[in-house]
Parts: sequence; C-alpha cells; structure tokens
Amino acid sequence: MDAEAKKKVLRMINYGLYVLSAKQDAQVAAATVNWLSQASFNPPLVMVGLKKDSQTYQVVLKSMHFTVNVLGKEQKNIAQDFFKPSTVEGSKINGHAFAPSGSGGAVLDEAPSWFECKVTDIIDRGDHAVVVAEVIEAKVIRDEPPMFMRDTGWFYGG
Repeated sequence: MDAEAKKKVLRMINYGLYVLSAKQDAQVAAATVNWLSQASFNPPLVMVGLKKDSQTYQVVLKSMHFTVNVLGKEQKNIAQDFFKPSTVEGSKINGHAFAPSGSGGAVLDEAPSWFECKVTDIIDRGDHAVVVAEVIEAKVIRDEPPMFMRDTGWFYGG
C-alpha cells in the first residue's frame, strides 16, 4: 500500500473534536478525541476510539461510563488544553470549570452540548480500543455549530 495515499485518504474522513471525560472514585480524566461516531439509532449507540495507553481510557475501563462534551466551532483552545494529561484543581479540569455528570464525568461549563454514555462493548485492537456505548443522557445548552478537525489545521489520522 502507498503510505502517503493511505494517510491522505484517511485524513479525508470528517471528524469532530470532543472532550471525553470519565470518573472513577476520586480520579477524573478528560481528553480531546475525534474518532467518534453514532453507531445505532435504537438503542442510541456511539463508538469512540480511545488510545489504550491514555489515562482517560484507563478510567473509562474502570467506570464503564463517560461523558462527551461537544465543542463549538470556535473552541480550538479548549481542545488543545485536553491534549495533555488531566489535572483537577477544585472545580476545574485542565483550567476549565466543570460540573460532574450523572455518572461522574466532567461536563465542561463552556461546552455548548454534551451527552453521557454507558459502555456496552470494548473492541481491543491496535493502539486504540473501540469503545461502544449507549447514550443515556444528553443536553444542549447552546445551539451552535460543532468544531471539525478540518477547521483547526490539525491532523490525527492516516
């Protein structure tokens, strides 16, 4: 396979940018993710690729729940702040105010919308695991266009 063609073609897949969070006991973790898609209408399922050596994946494995904060088109700075490991200071995670979701994940005050999920399946392949989860709660705070990877000039894929 032509490595450059593979990279170029895979980068043509449309991706959004989200901050996925999870909590187990006192540990809260959050990370920017983009390999996320709806997988079923009934029940409402999503699937997300999580890097297996990440703090966030380890917390998702323990809690079997997560929250996805959908970022708005102009929130590139928030996405960037969650490329690093999570630090929680009071009611802020990586410098951003949050409130716990029903399952304990972090709902970012700045996120225009979010949804909460219960893990149903984990497919352990490659350097990322595919986590399938049922959407159990959702909220729209502000109706605004979501952020797409192509809007940022960043690449994660290929």
